[in-house]
Amino acid sequence: MDTRSECIDLIKKLVRPLTPVATGHPVHLKPVAVNAVIFDLYGTLLISKAGDVGPDSAVDDEQAFVQALTDGGWNREDIARQAAGGIRLYQTEIKKGHQERRRQGSLYPEIDILQVWQRVLSALHLVPEHEQSIRKLAVSYECRTNPTWPMPGMLETVATLKERGMKLGIISNAQFYTPIIFEVLTDKSPEDLGFDPDLTLWSYLKLEGKPSPVLFEHLNSTLSLQGIPPDEVLYVGNDMLKDIFPATRAGWKTALFAGDRRSLRLHRNDKRTAGLQADMIINDIRQLLQIQRK
Repeated sequence: MDTRSECIDLIKKLVRPLTPVATGHPVHLKPVAVNAVIFDLYGTLLISKAGDVGPDSAVDDEQAFVQALTDGGWNREDIARQAAGGIRLYQTEIKKGHQERRRQGSLYPEIDILQVWQRVLSALHLVPEHEQSIRKLAVSYECRTNPTWPMPGMLETVATLKERGMKLGIISNAQFYTPIIFEVLTDKSPEDLGFDPDLTLWSYLKLEGKPSPVLFEHLNSTLSLQGIPPDEVLYVGNDMLKDIFPATRAGWKTALFAGDRRSLRLHRNDKRTAGLQADMIINDIRQLLQIQRK
């Protein structure tokens, strides 16, 4: 069995249904006409118990650390005593990765989670038995610390927007397992659901995380080649700083998704979001079906 298939089987064993937790945030529905809709993933298209992905997600968990290493093929008795130290190493390596990217000039750095785990394992003198061991470890730890499930109405909304001829894309903080988890949860790849591969950006591939303008400028260039100017784009996300702030600066229309208390991020005390308002505020992804093509 290849590594990807093993990761898929592992994800299937670990995912469980989730339901959104109401926020009570006011809704602001406004008629919008656009030709492209770009989505955030965690906390928008997917319910995310932590509200983000990988290094930006849930509080690290020693039990999850041990279980993930066990899923990767390590002996449970050999690793249980190293769990606390392993978590500290994991957090340290993430910080070091961010610092290195900042030294290289990135304002909003992203790391490659596989490199982080490789350094952690090396420091703990835990040699992976197979190449896929590290990938299975990373997948297991993510699924255990940041459970996800499709947002209610997500598949229906995406399918309807596609039928209307909307260009669909994704900009998401992500790691290698993000599109695999998405495919397991929806039974289809992002492309099969209607997301244009040229309009789909995963942060780990660029080593840039939201709200980096690099990601949004890249998509603006691609959209321009497809004949779509910035004012014909709607971006949908759950985070005022990581989603609404950079999308507004890119010249896009914006919709704040306020449908789950676990993932709604308003950043009221951040000067970058001072006075910032989304064009729409929705608490059900199906409310996007009121938008029309321009």
